Amino acid sequence: MTRVIAITGASAGIGRATALRLARDGAAVAICARRVDRLDAVAAEIAAAGGQALPIAADVTSPDAMDAFVARTVERFGRLDVMMCNAGFGIAGAIDDIAPAQMHKLIDINYNGTYHATRAALPLFRRQRSGHVIFVSSIAGKRGVPYMGAYSATKFAQVGLAECLRSELLGTNIHVSVVYPVSTETEFFDVMSHETGTEVTRAMGPRQNADAVADAIARTIERPTPEIYPHAMSRALVVLNAIAPGIADRVVKRFGRKPVKREQR
Repeated sequence: MTRVIAITGASAGIGRATALRLARDGAAVAICARRVDRLDAVAAEIAAAGGQALPIAADVTSPDAMDAFVARTVERFGRLDVMMCNAGFGIAGAIDDIAPAQMHKLIDINYNGTYHATRAALPLFRRQRSGHVIFVSSIAGKRGVPYMGAYSATKFAQVGLAECLRSELLGTNIHVSVVYPVSTETEFFDVMSHETGTEVTRAMGPRQNADAVADAIARTIERPTPEIYPHAMSRALVVLNAIAPGIADRVVKRFGRKPVKREQR
């Protein structure tokens, strides 16, 4: 039976890479994003490779849009097996430099978007007695780094939601997984600079490409696990933070993404 997977924020980055990877593996993918042209391009790429894709323009901050995303997916493919909550973005800066409007936008997309997509899929998963919810969080959702406090807060919130949901569903055939990428080579930094309103330097430390994250997600769909660390060494930071948070503070100090004011011309 063909597995059906819905992915939010699928027009670029990890969402796009995962959609392409899963379609190549034979899954039918429903993909949503706000940028219709980019979304259609991903769907065309999947179709050209012989895969099945359903592109749907939708905003994750709208619960009605997420309900419609699930409904249209089921209408097209007959079922839904996985909801991958991937839509998100970042803003950098000290907490007292983050405007309330920026914080509200982060919460609305990164956390509320995850909540709306999950809430839309869960009733279906309960009825069919199977399903898999995947949250694409960040290693910053396990250990905050300097100047990423606002972003990290939304990623920590995702993790809290996932842990509660995982406990609630224990003993059922509905799985909940959280993915913790490190700095990933996508347009994330360009978007973050735009949303921050100034140039954000790329942090030091380990990096990975979106395909590596997509591969890790594909593996956990085959064999669901609660937590996925696509970059193996990132788990060590989580352990260090648990046993020696003061030392972890010093380690992550050099990973901060401090905004750099653009020169006036």
